[in-house]
Amino acid sequence: MYTYDTLLAKVSATGGRTRDVTDPATGELIGPAPVNALADLDSAVARAVEAQPAWAARTDADRRQTLLKLADAVDESAEALALILSREQGKPLNGPNARFEVGACANWLRATAALDLPTQTVLDDESGHAELSYRPVGTVGVITPWNWPMMIAIWQIAPSLRMGNTVVAKPSEYTTLSGLALAAVLNDVLPAGVLEVVTGAGDIGDALVRRPEIGKVMFTGSTATGSKIITASAGNITRLTLELGGNDAGIVLPDVDPAAIAEDLFWGAFLNTGQTCAALKRLYVHDDVYDAVVQALAELAAKMPMGVGTDEANVLGPLQNEMQFDIVDALVEEAKARGARVVLGGDPDRDGAGYFYPTTLVADIDNDAALVQEEQFGPALPIVRFSDVEEAVAAANGIDAGLGASVWSADRDAAVAVASRLQAGTVWINSHGGVHPFVPFGGAKRSGYGLEFGVEGLKSVAVPQVING
Repeated sequence: MYTYDTLLAKVSATGGRTRDVTDPATGELIGPAPVNALADLDSAVARAVEAQPAWAARTDADRRQTLLKLADAVDESAEALALILSREQGKPLNGPNARFEVGACANWLRATAALDLPTQTVLDDESGHAELSYRPVGTVGVITPWNWPMMIAIWQIAPSLRMGNTVVAKPSEYTTLSGLALAAVLNDVLPAGVLEVVTGAGDIGDALVRRPEIGKVMFTGSTATGSKIITASAGNITRLTLELGGNDAGIVLPDVDPAAIAEDLFWGAFLNTGQTCAALKRLYVHDDVYDAVVQALAELAAKMPMGVGTDEANVLGPLQNEMQFDIVDALVEEAKARGARVVLGGDPDRDGAGYFYPTTLVADIDNDAALVQEEQFGPALPIVRFSDVEEAVAAANGIDAGLGASVWSADRDAAVAVASRLQAGTVWINSHGGVHPFVPFGGAKRSGYGLEFGVEGLKSVAVPQVING
């Protein structure tokens, strides 16, 4: 079991190249993070490749039991992990934030251990007998983002380990300590070499995906970086799972109770201060309930406390980095210049400490505004009025992202009829963004390809093999 101080000391750099990590809420120094060189990557890949045959030789039951032990280890050091995560990423301890994320890591490990993927008999008659099973890929490269640096890592590490692969993980350079801290806890249980971590910026990630020893790459991040990974890995025919940028639409039909859906709408959009790939990022509301929905959302949003993550009262935190702050600010300013109505927020305090952008609702905005058409990845929600559901469906489908979407209605059948026409990998009814470890998740269009979670997620980090005869 680690305390915050012992875990931070374990993962902080003690030599070599380093980068100072500061708290995005206060600007205070947290500690030095290591910055690896390409030679460090070479060594990490070699160790993972060497460890893989012995790990794959273990029984599935043994690997499942190991995942349960990993979950217990995460639980035992949960508060230390949450504090490092809160300070480095910025998300508050409470609400659906740091403690929630660490708890989800443990829960996901246990859920992954519980999944069954038996050998399937696909033919058994007078013409012959054939069985389909799934073998390890070998070594999986895992590249994770800064918004959910622990939970998304587990989403990729847990199924990879379960299927007999070893892993080389590269956390975002913005949340290096969080990635290292999680790995340190896991590696107290795992055999040496089964989980390796390399740190650094894009050059390390690029080198990782180019390595011929890496049989599979799992990446969560921007569409632009995903495209580069496709190109960089193509020569090796590397298997890929890419969960890329989203600009999720929500469609609110005229039969809703605005007050009843306001809280779910809020968290769909502002979970993790809007820094979630599958967050609700553009909301289309029918004219009949438009003003009431805007008012209900504004009244609720105004009550949600934003501030330093380690203050137990807060449920919203800063943006993780200055680059993201500037993106959100520029999109809102463009909306203002076009005549959109700022109902709440929209006026950040640039002189204060931290990258705090206020919870912002922008109403009466044109669909072609940049805040609607581009992924803001922050706490600014554009709310677009519509009068015809055909208009809303066309607008929702009118961009090249297709990660998630949602439909809000008192009539489930009516909602499903609209949902079935939306071009997105997941469409939620009367909620937005919730995921379950047994339910497959993946994007459409330029939001990536491949499935994670559930049995399909296990298959994605394996190689199918048919034995005929």
